[in-house]
Amino acid sequence: MRNTASVSQHSTSTFPYPTCRMNFKNLREYLAWLYYQYLLITGIYVLEPWEKSIFNSILFSAIAMVIYTSYVFVPIHVRLALEFFSGIIGGQPESTMALMN
Repeated sequence: MRNTASVSQHSTSTFPYPTCRMNFKNLREYLAWLYYQYLLITGIYVLEPWEKSIFNSILFSAIAMVIYTSYVFVPIHVRLALEFFSGIIGGQPESTMALMN
């Protein structure tokens, strides 16, 4: 007799693309596992709940500030670096008179 407990409840006839099906239970378990790994790696699993919230607030605020600063200042620095290196490699400097006309 065949064991029906191991057979998936979703057959290919009910859903045309079984590989594209999203399983939210597994996603929730995966996110819980990631959060548990975060707790273990940072060592905050030993903290009290109010200490965890303060630590997480400071950490995520610092991450947000780094992302914002990168978004604002990195393009400016990349442009300046490209201008600098294009001048060294052999780009012709623009004439001030050409810019005035």
